[in-house]
Amino acid sequence: MQFQNAEFIASYGTFSQIPPCDSVEIAFAGRSNVGKSTLINKIFQRKSLARVSAVPGKTATINFYRLRPLTIVDLPGYGYAKVAKSEKAKWSGLISGYLGADRDLRLILLLIDMRHAPSKDDIQMIDFLVESELPFLIVLTKADKLNKTERAKRMQAFETEIPYFSQIHVIPFSAVTREGVSEVQAVLEEIASETEETE
Repeated sequence: MQFQNAEFIASYGTFSQIPPCDSVEIAFAGRSNVGKSTLINKIFQRKSLARVSAVPGKTATINFYRLRPLTIVDLPGYGYAKVAKSEKAKWSGLISGYLGADRDLRLILLLIDMRHAPSKDDIQMIDFLVESELPFLIVLTKADKLNKTERAKRMQAFETEIPYFSQIHVIPFSAVTREGVSEVQAVLEEIASETEETE
């Protein structure tokens, strides 16, 4: 796949604006400030395909990108404290509306900051994905910020903090060292080739 050929399609602020699904979709989800835009830019080898917000919690839209045969869906970041309740309700409506819709959603990449225990919102999201039987993996961002010992401690802690952790495909990721970039790309390529085989 030519990852750098990904194109921005559109942003939608309400679920009702989103057009019907017309291809296989892969979604990126995670709390505000987890490094979602940075990860998307690294995966697709572009500096500003996804706009990195200077203010966490600013991205209150679902953003769609196309890299044939896939559509990449960037869900709004959740769980940012300094946002009005009405805004939070709007975002959770966008996220749950999208995840609950009848779309050809093959995989959700759930981003969690490797340095910290998962937030209440992260756990809620994992529970929702498990209950809804939606396929997902976890990308642990900012892996370069921990030394070997800290990293081993966090990985051990995740086993008790994250439900079903041992059964989930987990990819440590760093935009700085590029750890995890090729692994995420390989996952997308696998889904793309499966899609092309069935078309």
